[in-house]
Amino acid sequence: MSLTSSFATPLLLLLCFVLFSVTVAEECEVCEEFLGRLYNSLVIRHTELSPELVEDGLIRACTETTGKENRLCYYLGASSDAAAKVTERAVLDWSRDALSKMRVLDLKRVLASWGEECRACLEKSEFIDLIQEMAPKHSTAQHRTHTEEF
Repeated sequence: MSLTSSFATPLLLLLCFVLFSVTVAEECEVCEEFLGRLYNSLVIRHTELSPELVEDGLIRACTETTGKENRLCYYLGASSDAAAKVTERAVLDWSRDALSKMRVLDLKRVLASWGEECRACLEKSEFIDLIQEMAPKHSTAQHRTHTEEF
């Protein structure tokens, strides 16, 4: 029942955005109240907030919610019945065969996520060669998991 840290970081940003944004507060009173209470309870208990801490606090707070707050937890993926919950990271196979089954657009996205670009690539095989050449240069965690993109 663990959400990935890639989910917790945007959640922390969302929490800060909701707390300090007047326009969001006017549009979603439930969001402001619930996330404000969550933030205050976390700040009181802990001096430093981490994505894992926010994730655990959100899941714990969502177990006690009802009504509109429960619906908010559902959309955030923190309730037990949420359809959007990420339970584990998708691990991609970086072999030539696996890369050849991907679309060129997906290969370009992989390169873009690494900050690389292939300007002279015209064929799919050139993108695959570049990805296999650049993969060792990038950290294992960065190029092995792409839960948001694929």
